[in-house]
Amino acid sequence: MKTIDELLAEGVSGKRVFVRADLNVPLANGEITDDGRIRAVQPTIAKLAEAGARVVVASHLGRPKGAPDPAFSLAPAAIRLGELLGTDVAFATDTVGASAKETVAALADGQVAVIENLRFNAGETAKDDAERGAFADQLAELADIYVGDGFGAVHRKHASVFDLPARLPHAAGYLIATEVGVLKKLTAEVKRPYVVILGGAKVSDKLAVIDQLLGKADRILIGGGMAYTFLYAKGYEVGISLLQKDQVEVVKEYMARAEANGVELVLPVDILASKDFPDLKTKAPAEFITVDADKIPADQEGLDIGPRTRELYASKIADAETVFWNGPVGVFEHPDYANGTKAIAQALLDSSAFTVVGGGDSAAAVRILGFDENAFGHISTGGGASLEYLEGKTLPGLAALEV
Repeated sequence: MKTIDELLAEGVSGKRVFVRADLNVPLANGEITDDGRIRAVQPTIAKLAEAGARVVVASHLGRPKGAPDPAFSLAPAAIRLGELLGTDVAFATDTVGASAKETVAALADGQVAVIENLRFNAGETAKDDAERGAFADQLAELADIYVGDGFGAVHRKHASVFDLPARLPHAAGYLIATEVGVLKKLTAEVKRPYVVILGGAKVSDKLAVIDQLLGKADRILIGGGMAYTFLYAKGYEVGISLLQKDQVEVVKEYMARAEANGVELVLPVDILASKDFPDLKTKAPAEFITVDADKIPADQEGLDIGPRTRELYASKIADAETVFWNGPVGVFEHPDYANGTKAIAQALLDSSAFTVVGGGDSAAAVRILGFDENAFGHISTGGGASLEYLEGKTLPGLAALEV
């Protein structure tokens, strides 16, 4: 995989460099609530601009249906990028139309432009190779060189991620190089004990990675909504907690494999349970009880791990040399159910391990809950991409950069 430093050594001054970034930031009423992904790609964009490139930044945001939708405009991201770079960033109001062509043509050496949300064009995510390729051809007209740095999208076979690199000289940006280096430390170069914490809502989202980790991790700690399928598989009452009954037999098999492989699979021993899901807008105080994990009332749902589980999980992390964490272990958006996720984050900080926060909600939780993200070994920008890499899958966006 060609690096951006190799590209810079060849010279990029005066050349149009298309940077496929991941500016898929969360928005609330048009305001960015977490700019982590923009900050993550800033070094690549800044370095190219300093070298005199005419930088064309492109990304998706959300899931528009292949047509323009103001709710998913990249305009706020372009403004924030300009603030971080300390310079004006031009914004094209379409992807490959008149505005994009005019905006790119107007760039001087060292200037930066952002084009509108790639998913406003159906060709970006098309399953049909020809349709996707036709959009990639149009994107290629905007650039001389391609730099892939949107790690959060490399697991997608999309036009700007997979097809466009084949049409232009290409290299990997700093973010992708960093992410791949970190993931190798979780797969090929692991220091032990290797502890994995998996949370989030659905166990089905994590089955493939659990399957792989049963042969690699020393301990797997389970939390979040997915934990209740494991508890149910042990014969416990889980009330109205999140439960995927269709995955129970698979989970039973995984628990048996963990025991056979000597992998310590750790489940919650106590739970915060309530009859009502909390109001995440007002964050009004919630009514809940703390119960043993095998005594959740039939009319209540688990919403966070309890205090004994927090202590247990912290003890399982304390002696680790490598820790990977993907997914909050409770409804961290509400203060009454944030303590479990806080405890996991703090345990990572208290350990001497190489710690990786695997993107998505867990990365957002670290920032929202007020932790210093620089204190962790690495915070990934791509939750889904990180998981698929750990599953051993070929990621289209990485494969395209390696050709």
